[in-house]
Amino acid sequence: MALTRNFKHTIRERAQTDPAFRAALLSEAIELLLSGEVETGRMVLRDFINATVGFETLSAKTGMPAKSLMRMFGPNGNPRADNLFAVIRMLQDETRLQIAVNAA
Repeated sequence: MALTRNFKHTIRERAQTDPAFRAALLSEAIELLLSGEVETGRMVLRDFINATVGFETLSAKTGMPAKSLMRMFGPNGNPRADNLFAVIRMLQDETRLQIAVNAA
């Protein structure tokens, strides 16, 4: 399903003004990835990137081309683990959010 511009704008605005929402969005993306819902996790992570740092800044900070990053988190993306974790590390640094994983 294609997202409307209004939805994207709403997510971006809320992520920029609500630290708890921003943290929940990143946390949800990582939880989805860890639970095996990789496609959904990539989509939520893509929304998080668009709503916070953007792909151009992400590209500059990671040294990966913006178009490659967009494909990586797109519907058919298949990021390598080292690239995925580098992106997550950079997102945590840039947004000042720290995600911790605990064994259940």
